[in-house]
Amino acid sequence: MSRTNPIVLIVEDEPLVRMMAADFVQDAGFDVMEAENADEAMDCLRDNPDIAVVFTDIDMPGIMNGLELAHVVNRKNPRIGVIVASGHQQAAPCDLPPNAAFFQKPYDMREITSAIETMKNRR
Repeated sequence: MSRTNPIVLIVEDEPLVRMMAADFVQDAGFDVMEAENADEAMDCLRDNPDIAVVFTDIDMPGIMNGLELAHVVNRKNPRIGVIVASGHQQAAPCDLPPNAAFFQKPYDMREITSAIETMKNRR
């Protein structure tokens, strides 16, 4: 069975923020998976090779933060797009893996979906 919509994995420990992001990304025409932290995200990535983009917060509990997750994702599969967001930290381009994007919270979801649209074509 061929998948028609790219999968976006949203990694966010705040349930309301994760739910709102998931709804917006889904309304923009993408399939969505959700993870509360990097631990769950790594399980999702292992079990779902069709994930095209990871959209992660930096600050979250677990085995690693969102920046570390971004680098692990890029090392394991550089074709997966990575979007990193934070309301508390700044991430300079040198902090991110190649071809990743950073958005400061509160972000404009239209800008996020535009970045997803661009990144999904790497697959």
